[in-house]
Amino acid sequence: MRFAVFGNPIAQSRSPLIQTAFAAQFDLPDFDYGRILAPLDGFAAALREFIAQSGVGCNITMPFKEDAFRACTRVTERAAAAGVVNTIRVETDGTLLGDNTDGAGLVADLLRHTALAGKRILLLGAGGAARGVLLPLAAEQPAGIVIANRTAAKAEALAQEFSGQIATPLAGAGFDAIAGEFDVVINATAAGFDAAALPLPARVFAPGCVAYEMVYGKGETAFLAQARAAGAKTCLDGLGMLVCQGAESFRLWTGLTPDVEPVLARMRAELTA
Repeated sequence: MRFAVFGNPIAQSRSPLIQTAFAAQFDLPDFDYGRILAPLDGFAAALREFIAQSGVGCNITMPFKEDAFRACTRVTERAAAAGVVNTIRVETDGTLLGDNTDGAGLVADLLRHTALAGKRILLLGAGGAARGVLLPLAAEQPAGIVIANRTAAKAEALAQEFSGQIATPLAGAGFDAIAGEFDVVINATAAGFDAAALPLPARVFAPGCVAYEMVYGKGETAFLAQARAAGAKTCLDGLGMLVCQGAESFRLWTGLTPDVEPVLARMRAELTA
């Protein structure tokens, strides 16, 4: 079984390590997962070549997620909501099923630390990352979700777009108009490793709050430092999301559910070494 991750650049991708570790849990000796550096203007051709060479499934990272969406024959509901695809499965008839596992990965990692039902969630950012996690977050039946963005109109528009798709109360606001405090605060902005903290009122972090940064790397981000200083009880980076969304891709391809814990522990150890 041949699998791969597409991107440009791609050498930094940890997906081969993650997926190979998952396959080892089920003793899948013919599981072959590699990296493919696709030309910036040649994703579709690279995908066709991969499939012609017996490729049966792939992950897609930047900058090809929108290209992958357009290449698919059909997409899942969550991929349609996100407008991008990060996982493709080649069906037996040759058609392509596209999925977006990012939101499922985020939720799965959050649930390792806290329940989401009945919680007040603040989602920072109104771009593709935020769009991709809204449906999975709402499926956990939180008390409400507020989308906040530097440009209030973008947050309000995103909330209005999704309000007809989910039962969870949804609202949009600018950073300066965030009202109340929240049990879970998720940073889905593009400012993950900016040195400056986001212009958030300290009161948004409720006592016992979980703060979640969707990116990961060595050291604490400005957002997590800000959350910790404001009293957040649990501060998490996006490494767990990466591993959990990979598990969702693996399940889509194989029908098998891997154990994320040993893989996440290994990745964390490598990251902090």
